[in-house]
Amino acid sequence: MGDAYGVSRIALTDVARELLRRLTRVHGPLMFHQSGGCCDGSSPMCYPRGEFRTGDSDVLLASLAVDGLAERIDFWMAGQQFERWRHTHLTVDVVPGRGSGFSVEAPEGVRFLIRSRLFTDEEQALLDG
Repeated sequence: MGDAYGVSRIALTDVARELLRRLTRVHGPLMFHQSGGCCDGSSPMCYPRGEFRTGDSDVLLASLAVDGLAERIDFWMAGQQFERWRHTHLTVDVVPGRGSGFSVEAPEGVRFLIRSRLFTDEEQALLDG
């Protein structure tokens, strides 16, 4: 579900990559899940891999490679949220503030945030294959 013919569904900013490297040193391999709920549910939540159980309706958007990390970081999204956002490229960024206490970046005084844009017609055609 990640890259199709060079088109990625999701990307990381440099700030997000650096934070993920630091968090991995503390927590081990990580994963993201975005539920699409209200409040904190609308932000991507970062967990130690395996601490959040994905279900049959969740969609794996990508396994993200981060320089300096041996393991990729899987980014999952709730199926209903994916249906609404399937035409959208997502970029994980970091902003000051407190997110959910359940996401591993919360004690750092920052939170992950999604920035988005619609896919171009050409990108969407490649993804739809």
